Amino acid sequence: MNFGYVFPWDIVGDPAAPERLAATGVDAIALAASYHSTRAATPFHPAHRVLEVPHSALYLPVRRDAYGPLTPKSPSWTPPDAYLQARDALKSTGLPVHAWTVLTHNTSLGRAHPALTVRNAFGDPYPHALCPSHPDVLDYCANLVSEIIDLGEPDGIILEACGPMGIAHQSVHDKTAGADWTPTQSALLSLCFCTACTPKYPDTLQAQVRAAIDTSPPSMEAALGDLTPQLSALRTTLTTTLHTRVIKAAHNHPIRLHASADPWSTGSFSPFPTSNHRTTTSTPNQQPEHRTTTSAPDQQPERRTTTSAPDQQLERRTTTSVPDQQLPGSALFAPRRQITDSDQALTGVVAPCWGTDEEASANLTDLAGSCRKLGAYTTILPPKAPDPEQLARTFTTLTQAGANELHLYHLGLASPPRLSALTSALHLLKPQPAR
Repeated sequence: MNFGYVFPWDIVGDPAAPERLAATGVDAIALAASYHSTRAATPFHPAHRVLEVPHSALYLPVRRDAYGPLTPKSPSWTPPDAYLQARDALKSTGLPVHAWTVLTHNTSLGRAHPALTVRNAFGDPYPHALCPSHPDVLDYCANLVSEIIDLGEPDGIILEACGPMGIAHQSVHDKTAGADWTPTQSALLSLCFCTACTPKYPDTLQAQVRAAIDTSPPSMEAALGDLTPQLSALRTTLTTTLHTRVIKAAHNHPIRLHASADPWSTGSFSPFPTSNHRTTTSTPNQQPEHRTTTSAPDQQPERRTTTSAPDQQLERRTTTSVPDQQLPGSALFAPRRQITDSDQALTGVVAPCWGTDEEASANLTDLAGSCRKLGAYTTILPPKAPDPEQLARTFTTLTQAGANELHLYHLGLASPPRLSALTSALHLLKPQPAR
């Protein structure tokens, strides 16, 4: 079985999303029911291209009497029942929907309850990481799972951050690399259309910019017409005005102005390169952070064979809330270790397979035979290329190493070429009918 991972906001407000996802060939959807703060690209959505998610949230109605001192927040950037809306839309295409549930990665609760967070040897708190050594954290995680099962009625549940998290995972994650925006598109997405800026622009500018952002080179120049010099001039005016005010406010104090990473800030930037258009994202080294519950975003997961007491305690509490008859597809993101007796209530384990094919195979080998289902959690985003044959080779390697499920991150963050490459790769994996 192949799972495609998505956020509720990828579906809500985009009527074409369910059929588009079903057409990729995935067998089921892992839909975020509880998720941490992020900034996410939405390459297909008709209403927006980037969504700011300022805090962790539950995408189901929050029944406060179901919780103790720790209560999840509701979202304001999407409907409070976004999971239910997205679930129903996806299931109308025949796709099973599993609840992707993040447990201890919750910066808003960590900041509100610092005594319940992970602390290092110097006593420094990690607000993004609730520690399951605390009974209140255990209660929160168990209550969260129970509520998601009760209200969300998922076909399965996938638990992530099921243990104390480490230093590198951090709080807000930027998830825009997979949109594959060119430098030109990134520059256009950097233009401000606030209520103060918009009156300064030509009347047709906003519509032209929106059209250009979704246009492939070289047609982008035609979509913008002759507006590029005006854009640079307007940006220069805004920047110069700010500089003048700040320098005046500093009186005679010496000022050093750092060069900005914003390509428009110099006033001389043209969003159209003179050489061939680049097709790589402007942040080529950015990688999704979901490797394990403790690994760093820029490191490949290392393997370990022990389980910490907080890990075991939290797994016992959460898996007792997952009756087999209700959720035959329950799974857990394996935090770099072999499975222990406390995991036997789980139907499956999802192994981190973010690195090279060799590293991913080693992670799968560590966990093979320890559970009924072994999933390979792999990405279709950078640094992976949008190459169907390369993706198909990776998927084949993972299944040969023992995975009987592919967990594909992330269908909502992927650019059109990446989603097309995934569709072709999954088609290549399916047995072809005999002639």
